[in-house]
This record gives sequence, structure tokens and C-alpha cells, in this order.
Amino acid sequence: MHTVYVLQSLKDKRTYVGCTHDLDNRVKEHNYGEVQSTKTRRPLIVVYKEEFNDKYDAFKREKHFKTAWGRRQLKKILKPVFK
Repeated sequence: MHTVYVLQSLKDKRTYVGCTHDLDNRVKEHNYGEVQSTKTRRPLIVVYKEEFNDKYDAFKREKHFKTAWGRRQLKKILKPVFK
């Protein structure tokens, strides 16, 4: 099982999109400063996730969320979360 996840920084309120097969461990890595792209934005919390049986589908969805169109869609999905 692979998970596409969205983290929100409690420091700057920005989001980060990633994909992993072990969400709990990956979030720990982010919060321990082991991930370069989020190291200075800790602490981070999971605000959204989608699970996929196929890793290629998961990576495709992650890549989509990192496009301009995907960011707009993600913003609509997360709107209730950020109220």
C-alpha cells in the first residue's frame, strides 16, 4: 500500500506533498529534520492522505498534485481543513 500525503508546516502554514509506503515513519523523518525540503519548516502535521494499491498510481497522483492544476484541486480539497 502506498500513500500520497500532504503535510502542513505549523511554522509557516505551507504544504508539502509526498508519497511513501510507510506514512508513520516518513512523517517522523520529516519532523526529525531528516528530509532536506522540510527541514526548516518543522513541525509538520498530516492534513490529507490518499492510499493506493499500486505504487505507480500513487506516484502519478503525487506528481499531479505538484502541478499548477493539481495544486488548485488540492486547495479545493483542503478548504474545509483550513477553515
